[in-house]
Parts: sequence; structure tokens; C-alpha cells
Amino acid sequence: MGKLDGKVAFITGAARGQGRSHALRLAQDGADIIAVDLCGPVRSVAYPMPTIEDLEQTAKAVESLGRRIVARQADVRDYAALEEAFQAGTAELGPVEIVLANAGIGAGGVATDEEQWEDVVAVNLTGVWNTGRVAIPQLIQQGKGGAIVLTSSTGGLVGVGIPTAGFLGYTAAKHGVIGLMRSWANFLAPFNIRVNSVAPTAVRTPMAGDGNLAEILERAPQLANALTNAMPVDLVEPEDISNAIAWLVSDDARYVTGTVVPVDAGLLNKR
Repeated sequence: MGKLDGKVAFITGAARGQGRSHALRLAQDGADIIAVDLCGPVRSVAYPMPTIEDLEQTAKAVESLGRRIVARQADVRDYAALEEAFQAGTAELGPVEIVLANAGIGAGGVATDEEQWEDVVAVNLTGVWNTGRVAIPQLIQQGKGGAIVLTSSTGGLVGVGIPTAGFLGYTAAKHGVIGLMRSWANFLAPFNIRVNSVAPTAVRTPMAGDGNLAEILERAPQLANALTNAMPVDLVEPEDISNAIAWLVSDDARYVTGTVVPVDAGLLNKR
């Protein structure tokens, strides 16, 4: 038996990267998955964004583990579309008990300052708020408790120190995610709904150039302090974040709420 048998998880940004890894990790523990992703471009994002084929691959991978999945294309900035995807998933799989607000984008750099700020804050902060307000009413109504994990960043705990619109927006949004987590944790504790956050260092995903950290630092050497870990590893793997989340949403962490779990190879302590 898996620790999450009989549970349904709602995961945003699930087409690839951390989101796909989370979907597979929770499915391995017995959960069924509602997976959503934009699967399209964002005007200020320079790296290739996920496609509908990526989301389909996530669905196939979950199904190969013997679990059910409902995969829908939806933009976390669009509350109505996100709610429609959530309702479609719960109609097929049943009520959600686990919510992972994982969708996020990098800091931009190929658009105006206003576009960079607006895009990264809209996806990384407003998108998290939308995810919560879509799912929380059902969690409360069903009265079975639940677990929510919001993806922040080490950049949500320190000032990155790069005064560009994209990085300022990213840092502000990730700090805001932690504020949302703490507020929701207090509000939802009487309902036995736990809310926590993970704060990864740089993760080996397309957002981080799929692991080519040297190339990133060559283009932006000012990032060296923000991306240099204490342990001898350039980037952590998506699975490292998924393992922390799997613990946070399980009964093993049944009294853990309102906290930030860094998965950072010692980056924060080094500072």
C-alpha cells in the first residue's frame, strides 16, 4: 500500500520539470492526479515553454504507474479556466485532498520592464492565489482535511540583489508565496488542512537551462552568489523537491504546517 492511496492531487505546471516529477512521485505513492499546465508561450519568457505533447507525456507516465490522471490545458492566471480544469478533474477522479501550486516561470529578460514584472508576478504569485481559491473551498467543504504545498524558492527568503524588472518581480512574487502560505496555514488549521512551502535552490529544468549553469553564469555573472550552493552540486534534481513534497503531503508530516522547507544544498546557510 502507498502512503497516498485513495487520494487525489491537483498539480499546476505539471507538463514537465518539477511538476511532472511531483505527479510521478505522488502517483508512485498511490495518488490519482489532476494535472494542468499552460502549454504555451509567455511573452517575456526566453526559454522554450512546455507543449501539449509534454502534458500528454506526463499523463502517459502517470498511467504507466497504474494511476488515473485528468490532464487539462489551463493558465493559472485565468481563474475561470483553472476552475474549469479543477472541476473536470474532480468530477472524474473525486474530491481533491492534495494541492501543489507549482506553476512558475523564470525572470524574463526579452520584453519591456513592465511586461517582465507583470508576467512573472501574474504567474508566480497570482497563479498561486488562483490555485488556492479554486481548491480551498472544496477542501473545507468535504471536511476530510488536506495538504497544500506552494512552490517558492530560495529567492523567496533572501534578496537576490539583481535590480532588473524580471528578477525583482520574481523575488517579490516568491516572497509573496510564503506570505500566502503563512496566511492560509493559520486560516485552514482548524479544518485540519495543512499548508507549507518548499524553497528550492536552482533545479535542473528548462527554466535553469536544463542544467547548463556555467552558461547561465557566463551570461549573468551577477547570479553567482544567488546560485552557488554550499554542497558540491550545481543544481538539484526535480526528484529532490518531489521527495520533500511527498513527505509534506503524507501523514508522516501530519502536524507540520506553516513552514518553509528549503531543498537548497546549503545555499541559505552559506549566505
